[in-house]
Amino acid sequence: MSPQGDKTASSSSSPKDRLSQVTNHISPLENTSHKRRQKSVGALPPDYSDILSQISTLQKLAITPDPNHAGYSRQKAAGKLWVRERVDRLFDPGTVHEVGSIAGTVQWKKLAGIKEEPTSFIPSNNVQGFGALRRRKVVFTADDFSIRAGHADGALVQKTIYIEKLAIELRLPIIKLVDGSSGGGSVTTIKTLGYSYIPGVPSFKEVAKQLELGIPNLGAVLGPAIGLGAARVVSCHFSVMAADIGSLFNAGPKVVANATFEEGLSFTDLGGPGMHCTNGTIDNLAPDEEGCFEQLRTVLSYLPNHGLELPPVIKSEDQVERDCQSLRTIIPRKKERMYNPRAIIETVVDIGSWFEIGALWGTTAITGLARLDGRPVGIISLNCEVNAGALDAAGSQKLTRHLKFLDTFNIPLIQFIDVPGYAIGTVAERTATMRHGVALGTTYFSTTMPVFSVVTRKAYGVAGGIMLDCRDPRMRIAWPSGEWGSLPLEGGLEVGHAAELKKIEKESGKEAREKRYKELDEEYRRLMNPVRTANAFGAEEIADPALTRRITSAWVKHV
Repeated sequence: MSPQGDKTASSSSSPKDRLSQVTNHISPLENTSHKRRQKSVGALPPDYSDILSQISTLQKLAITPDPNHAGYSRQKAAGKLWVRERVDRLFDPGTVHEVGSIAGTVQWKKLAGIKEEPTSFIPSNNVQGFGALRRRKVVFTADDFSIRAGHADGALVQKTIYIEKLAIELRLPIIKLVDGSSGGGSVTTIKTLGYSYIPGVPSFKEVAKQLELGIPNLGAVLGPAIGLGAARVVSCHFSVMAADIGSLFNAGPKVVANATFEEGLSFTDLGGPGMHCTNGTIDNLAPDEEGCFEQLRTVLSYLPNHGLELPPVIKSEDQVERDCQSLRTIIPRKKERMYNPRAIIETVVDIGSWFEIGALWGTTAITGLARLDGRPVGIISLNCEVNAGALDAAGSQKLTRHLKFLDTFNIPLIQFIDVPGYAIGTVAERTATMRHGVALGTTYFSTTMPVFSVVTRKAYGVAGGIMLDCRDPRMRIAWPSGEWGSLPLEGGLEVGHAAELKKIEKESGKEAREKRYKELDEEYRRLMNPVRTANAFGAEEIADPALTRRITSAWVKHV
């Protein structure tokens, strides 16, 4: 064909013809793709609804109680809430978001092709996730005793470790509801694995890190806390036990009977509230589970999210200027008489804010949390109603623990001092009072939270010196009822004037000795007028007790 012919053929091709050619070229591919898509849709839904349906089914199984399940029936028969009932009652409504909601053991039924559906589900026996306590976001872990009594066979260790790590990474408080062994071991694990194993505690590295960072760890004993479960709750900054169902022990009654031949022990005999709420293992006692939940909410309200934050401040309706006239007469003029030290605390702090910690153990000392003008403060007081307030071994341990607690959470301390010294006598020596007293002194001087002291009456000996001299410069006031020295006059006169009194008795008889003793007593009591100490600036200020609330509130606001 000539060049002329080629040119003529090309020009005869119109735009419409060229469009038709392109359309014919593309259409077969489109039709093929459409058929392929139809075939794919028929096999698996494009919106993954099959997978979402499986997740929904498993979640529904997990949150639905089975009345026919033996473990659930035992839980209810024991008067205990089911784990998910506990979670619902503890946290603010609508705030719980579970992590690991479908972790557990599933039995699957094979359907056509690659499809399958769950036929049965045993959830992990530990429910955990996020929740809120009075609008404070926290992470939580809650044991399900109805599944394998909380033993490791029924739980995924990875879940517990993950939530512990999450508390560290997000700097959020962690709540631990313990009922069982919290993933601890069982003999049957050997059969399941096919071999025995050297025990480990994989989550405790994270727990130690949380405590170091000042991330609040709050625990409740809502059943038998066994082995690892017991360790987890005791390691918390604050712990509480339900009086009607709680117990705690290293090993259960059957293991104990075989090891120590103590037979017939119940959970309560072995480690109930009468044991562990009175020896300091558990801080507080609550009447029931609801009482435990309320104490957890209350304690958290005083604490920051971690040790690099300040405690939360709330608005107080209690006037700082409120006069406390009753404090002027609360200390009896007769030195041997007692008074109610808790009445002093409740009068000074914001009304309704006093929360005592450890009321049933170490009863020579009183510790707790309160607020002054809405600001959290720690409280320490000696208890003149027990052993005249002399600090024994348990009281020293209780104060040591509280000081570390306050230091961890940056909470300033107000202490009401009425201490005749460390406890004396054979019982005091046998229980290592001085050892624990020195440990208390070390803690006073190694902690850094601000301390303000109110000397209400006695301040004697090493104990008084440690408590009042632990900060420089000292922040303190004394009441007109204050008295102090190296030793109380009772007994102190006998020691200081032993030779003189012995000589008088030998030369002039007992009556003359008693007369001289009375003269010495009157002379010393005159010299011990607290105003004389203030004259020498040994006491920085003698304050009107009625003004104690104003003075301490101003100090707390400043620090």
